[in-house]
Amino acid sequence: MSRPDRALTPVELDAFGAELDAIRDRVIGELGAKDTRYIRRVAAAVRWSGVLGRLLLFVGAFSPLFWSPLLWPACIAGTLLLALSKILENMELGHNVMHGQYDWTGDPKLDGNSYEWDIVATSDNWRKTHNFKHHTYTNVRGMDDDIGYGLLRIFPEQRWRPFYLLQPIIAPIFALLFQWGVAIQDLRIGRWLKGRMTARQLWKETRPVGAKMARQLGKDYLLFPALAGPFFLPVMLGNLVANGMRNIWTYVIIFCGHFTADAETFSKDCLRNESRGHWYLRQLRGSSNLKGGWVINVLSGNLSHQIEHHFYPDLPANRYSRIAVEVKDICRRYGQHYNTGSLPSQFGQVVWRILRHAFPSRPARMRVRQPVAGAA
Repeated sequence: MSRPDRALTPVELDAFGAELDAIRDRVIGELGAKDTRYIRRVAAAVRWSGVLGRLLLFVGAFSPLFWSPLLWPACIAGTLLLALSKILENMELGHNVMHGQYDWTGDPKLDGNSYEWDIVATSDNWRKTHNFKHHTYTNVRGMDDDIGYGLLRIFPEQRWRPFYLLQPIIAPIFALLFQWGVAIQDLRIGRWLKGRMTARQLWKETRPVGAKMARQLGKDYLLFPALAGPFFLPVMLGNLVANGMRNIWTYVIIFCGHFTADAETFSKDCLRNESRGHWYLRQLRGSSNLKGGWVINVLSGNLSHQIEHHFYPDLPANRYSRIAVEVKDICRRYGQHYNTGSLPSQFGQVVWRILRHAFPSRPARMRVRQPVAGAA
């Protein structure tokens, strides 16, 4: 671990938190029509790219009846547009709306408590595992289930088991099926396997998730393909590939935001008497940003600014790129490492973590570390 963070005095720590709080307060006061227009344009882009993508898949499916050379170009273009629609809906629209970033608009379509997104996971489970657990207990071992998602050992502080030797194989499969991992994350199947949950309890928890899975599978792999009649196969395959592309992209962005070489995890002790300044430090040290400009920002749901998202999860994400300039300056002035890098560099570090910690490993000693609240 290479981050040489400067230890802050109690006075500095309070000032650090106050400066970051002031950014949030100012931005809340600035929210208005420009932010509303932005998210509605995103929703329109999701809708029309999806419609055009599906139409092109149908053109490709029916092309043998008219002009067969259209088959591959139309199917490829349709699949890419449908994947774009699903990525935008998942990352920039659904994720951000469900954080309550646009509740202040009063628009029912932008209500974070009722929005349902286009993946097999239910929004209710996501709000519990992500909005509450992950954002409250970010990178706290035993509290944040997003650390490895119960499948991967990414940090040396996680207890090693022989099972983790398989994670170089499990990780790419998990990426391809990422929406399914998110869907079953809150079911606690491990508790049932260990006898800590009855089959009846598991069934009760599974029913709403199963219903959502059935709706998604029916829409993408039955309804739309059936509209193509005997030419259903290109439409079904297009939907399958588009979902896979969305899954892999989401996995890459989320893992780059949390599991790079300089990212840290924390013990439960850090939560005792945690001040606002300590909370910001924990978010900062458990997060990683991505460089890449406007395209990466939009396609990642602005999770290219994961630090800012962890600081301000309920602020409209389109604000993060401007906020980041101030946040980076505050971190510099207080001697705190601001973790950012290119997508290839950050994901390369994630891959290294997955490969390295599949084998037994021990935490490296840090050169300088700010004491966390409640810790010795």
